[in-house]
Amino acid sequence: MTWPALHVSRSVDADVAAVARIAGDPEKLPLWAAGLSTGIRRESGRWIADSPMGVVEVAFTGPIESGILDHDVTLPDGTVVHNPLRVLRNDAGSEIVFTLFQRTGMTDEEFRADARLIEADLARLAALVEGR
Repeated sequence: MTWPALHVSRSVDADVAAVARIAGDPEKLPLWAAGLSTGIRRESGRWIADSPMGVVEVAFTGPIESGILDHDVTLPDGTVVHNPLRVLRNDAGSEIVFTLFQRTGMTDEEFRADARLIEADLARLAALVEGR
């Protein structure tokens, strides 16, 4: 079985390494990933974030330096959600691509709302990377 998927992307005027340095730094998540983290801290070697869903754990699966910013988010109930996030070379810049899955039980409206939140997150990330 597979879920419906949507690839949300944003072009950025910076190379893959520059994007990965910012996007792959858990301490910088609150600066751009509002849908995930309003605050983050390191506890016992794990990244713990305060999110709208409650306290979650965030773990990048990498390799980050290659632009693979996939991350697993462990929800308060123990469910682990895998979030594919890639940074691809796009001429002299990059393309940031987040894959959103419409998981079982998610309505079409919830799926569209999540996509809008991700678009806003990627816009904040692009501005941060570009120094705007």
